[in-house]
Amino acid sequence: MALKVMKFGGSSVADVEKIRNVARRVAREYDAGHDCVVVVSAMGKTTDHLVSMADEVSGGNPHPRELDMLLSTGEQVTIALMAMALENMGKSAISLTGRQVGIVTDFVHSKARIREISTERLSQLLGERKVCIVAGFQGSTENDDITTLGRGGSDLTAVAIAAALKADVCEIYTDVLGVFTTDPRVVPGARKIDQITFDEMLELATQGAGVLHNRSVECAKNYNVTLHVRSTFSEEPGTLVVKEIENMEDIVISGVAFRRSEAKITIRNVNDEPGVAAKLFTALAKKHIQVDMIIQNETLNQRNDIGFTVSGADSAKALEVCEALKAELGGSEVVCDRNVAKVSAVGVGMQTHVDVAATMFRALSEAGVNILSITTSEIKITVLIAEEQVDRAVQTIHDAFELSKTA
Repeated sequence: MALKVMKFGGSSVADVEKIRNVARRVAREYDAGHDCVVVVSAMGKTTDHLVSMADEVSGGNPHPRELDMLLSTGEQVTIALMAMALENMGKSAISLTGRQVGIVTDFVHSKARIREISTERLSQLLGERKVCIVAGFQGSTENDDITTLGRGGSDLTAVAIAAALKADVCEIYTDVLGVFTTDPRVVPGARKIDQITFDEMLELATQGAGVLHNRSVECAKNYNVTLHVRSTFSEEPGTLVVKEIENMEDIVISGVAFRRSEAKITIRNVNDEPGVAAKLFTALAKKHIQVDMIIQNETLNQRNDIGFTVSGADSAKALEVCEALKAELGGSEVVCDRNVAKVSAVGVGMQTHVDVAATMFRALSEAGVNILSITTSEIKITVLIAEEQVDRAVQTIHDAFELSKTA
């Protein structure tokens, strides 16, 4: 029998009946003889509601520690209800917070990183044939302050626990059938992918595919945790995320990801001298701002423009950093364009196919999509475009590589 870590997101546990539905699914696995650790998110839009209340009482600036204390309660409601539902079905279950499980994090509130997980208590409870219901998204510092892991934190909790316990599989349950070649709401012909590599999934997640969060995929890759992304509401197999796939280079492009809420920030006319970029990106890192694309123009009269993209949520903080550094860097002004988006084509096969970029850029040109900037890696090509052109660009790239066809 297997040791399974099963993670259920907010849409899967949005109300009491859905919690019962998840409990029935877990009970079937338990009755089949499997050991089960169940990681759950807060119910439905609970976290959004808590954030809204925090903003209301704090004038939009809640203290990070107290916000984490508040947000952690959402998952605690779900774990208790899930344990009750399973007990009502005659299954032995116990609810556990992140702290009770032994998830120790650093001290960065709202974006904490896991330092270690103690498996002693979980292993003991599993040995007693209990279903362990764990609160996702949270941990605690060495000083016992509650922290939250940020966006996608419940996925990360599940993968980290699976790695620590050396689980046979980590199943990520959601409201879709698996990982698709792109968002079916944008491209109706998008196809479910049966298997995908860690590297491809990591790039897709980083570039905007919302099924898995990139930190959870990175953790799975580092510890070789097999992921199975599947639907809570279907018995169909989903998408396996694994280290390698047979003949994986035969598939040139596996998927197209996009992110609409991007901002491009540029400091104009900075000094063309060593250390400028280091000062800027060190200051951004200290504020825990994740920078994506970096754009630097050609030098003119010992001056150039240096720009970068960040998520829309981080744009205000990034602007503050740039304004504070502008004079020191010799810059003349800071400008921000919030009407941009990025679209990425991802595939291990592009390492051995020379015409991927040409095919992609030709298709976008013929569709009238103007490219503002380009970045690449071994298995990814990303373009920055006007936000209003995202849907057209995604459909165009998807068609150009015939991703709707069954492999």
